[in-house]
Amino acid sequence: MYEFIPENPYILLTPGPLSTSKGVRNAMLRDWCTWDADYNEAIVQTIRRRLAALATARAEDYTAVLMQGSGSFGVEAVLGTALPRRGGKLLVLTNGAYGQRMATMAQTLDLPHVALPLPETEAPAAAMLEETLAVDPGITHVAFVHCETTTGILNPLEELAAAAKRRGKTVIVDAMSSFGGIPMDVGALGIDFLISSSNKCIQGVPGFSFVIAKRDALSQCGGNARSHSLDLYDQWREMDATGKWRFTSPTHVVRAFFQALDELEAEGGIAARHARYCENHRVLTRGMAVLGYQTLLPAALQSPIITSFLYPAAGFDFAAFYQYCKQRGFVLYPGKISRAPTFRVGHIGEVYPADMRALLEVVRGYPTAEG
Repeated sequence: MYEFIPENPYILLTPGPLSTSKGVRNAMLRDWCTWDADYNEAIVQTIRRRLAALATARAEDYTAVLMQGSGSFGVEAVLGTALPRRGGKLLVLTNGAYGQRMATMAQTLDLPHVALPLPETEAPAAAMLEETLAVDPGITHVAFVHCETTTGILNPLEELAAAAKRRGKTVIVDAMSSFGGIPMDVGALGIDFLISSSNKCIQGVPGFSFVIAKRDALSQCGGNARSHSLDLYDQWREMDATGKWRFTSPTHVVRAFFQALDELEAEGGIAARHARYCENHRVLTRGMAVLGYQTLLPAALQSPIITSFLYPAAGFDFAAFYQYCKQRGFVLYPGKISRAPTFRVGHIGEVYPADMRALLEVVRGYPTAEG
């Protein structure tokens, strides 16, 4: 028997996929031909130009390359293409699951690499990076995550990028959960490759990743790729020449992303979206503290993207808490670290401070929050 399900029975308070606007969802209701200029020039190439302009005031020095698949596909495409076949060595800074995922990719691709592991609640310091680079001059590329959604920590992008560039290294940044939601200028920072995804702070839907690459750096990557499908260089050359993707593109998702870019601009750009995310975070964390839920991280390390909360008491049952909130319109995220029992609440997507206040009222009614 058919069961009617409301369009959106709950708000996704996760780091992506996330709640999207009706306009973004409606943009997927038309079919597109991948050979037609209406798609390749008017949509794909326009998206590429807009992304480069969002990333830096030096947009002429950068290009945007769209890649099929999730954000991890984009990260692996960069790692597998940016490292030369000979003479390259990657340093990965890891203080969470996504930094560790980069190290795992490097190992799987058989890339010469070294990982610098840190506790999940500690941000890497520029001095530590410089010391590591001084000890191992064979390192040519440095990779790290900007916002580690394992905890919600915001790693020091400017300091780390500057430290790597002082040593003349190629800088690769996983900005999956920060690009479009936290102001940055990749050109001013000297970042060579930055990766993000359609379903994060731009507020599109899942289906492709994108890479903001320095043209000079990418132009040296021909023949490097360890994967035919994930050859970032060849994807770039094809897109520059024809606007086409080398293989079937996720047309509906791409059109939804175009709409999401329009909505980002209408909101006031990245600065305005960042302000909203910060207010979402502020409203929620202050209210949760009143209800007895403390954050895992100190304010100095916390991003406005997602927040980890410690369990409020021994015996707290997150599965029951999750179902309680879901039944009342909010989907939360389980914790992802081993050193402390936590759960996470995302602040990104088509969500507003009023939604955070509504969630607080739901949490207030949960038994362990009483008193």
